[in-house]
Amino acid sequence: MAAFNFNTEAELFPAAIRKKKRAGFAYRRFSTAAEAVQFAIEQLPADSLNGAYLQVDEARFDQSGIRTLYESEAFPLERNRPEPAEAEVEADEEKQTAVG
Repeated sequence: MAAFNFNTEAELFPAAIRKKKRAGFAYRRFSTAAEAVQFAIEQLPADSLNGAYLQVDEARFDQSGIRTLYESEAFPLERNRPEPAEAEVEADEEKQTAVG
């Protein structure tokens, strides 16, 4: 991937076909692309991220592109997302508690 400036202003748009309530979020502007990427990955439900896109200057990033930016070694913020295996264990524990 070419050098990406995470300090550039960014805009996050919900999927065009979704209504505001279903998208889970409305258009948002961020002072840095890093904050926008972090918000998209760590705070949006997966179905809200599907179809959404991030615009930084003239470049657009879809769900896959946003995830690639987040997982990049150059990503400047601390990642707060639980690891997938950890999240699955927590979900299984919650199911067992609810059933038992």
